Amino acid sequence: MTIKCIAITSSLLFLTACSSSLDDYKNTGPAFKLSEYFDGKVTAWGIVQDYSQKLSRRFCVDIVGTWEGNNGQLHETFYYNDGEQQIRVWQLSKGKDGMISGTAGDVIGQASGSETGTAFNWKYTLRVPVDGTEYDLTVDDWMYKLDENRVMNRSYMSKFGITVAEISIFFDKTAPIRGCQATS
Repeated sequence: MTIKCIAITSSLLFLTACSSSLDDYKNTGPAFKLSEYFDGKVTAWGIVQDYSQKLSRRFCVDIVGTWEGNNGQLHETFYYNDGEQQIRVWQLSKGKDGMISGTAGDVIGQASGSETGTAFNWKYTLRVPVDGTEYDLTVDDWMYKLDENRVMNRSYMSKFGITVAEISIFFDKTAPIRGCQATS
């Protein structure tokens, strides 16, 4: 029994030690500034994978970002492959310490995060409807700037510390004016 406990504890410590930190991206580029990238129109395409890595949904999202100083708004319109449409409007602010906070209608409490080098990471709780039931899922959201026009996003959704879904999104500022409507 003691050997099993030591092995499990060692494994958990190893996994924790391997997790990513924003400090890992301190000297990387191109520099990702959320307020610069999400200023204007951006189109993105994404997939949702369930806990078993099975593809469960595909989507396209048109985003319009506007900023006044350190305050911004992201208006996101999601178009899912099953015909569902969803709108999320983020209200964002950047503090003097560089931390970015945000709220949206389906976000419980406040999202918070920061940007370092080529990466942006923030965490929040998202209320997600599934088959008539709503679940509050913790989101660990990572964005990586690839170049001036493209960003890759990986989000990990968990409940009680267990990952229940992963989302991959590719953002492109050079997409057609009508974004998702032009690619549907």
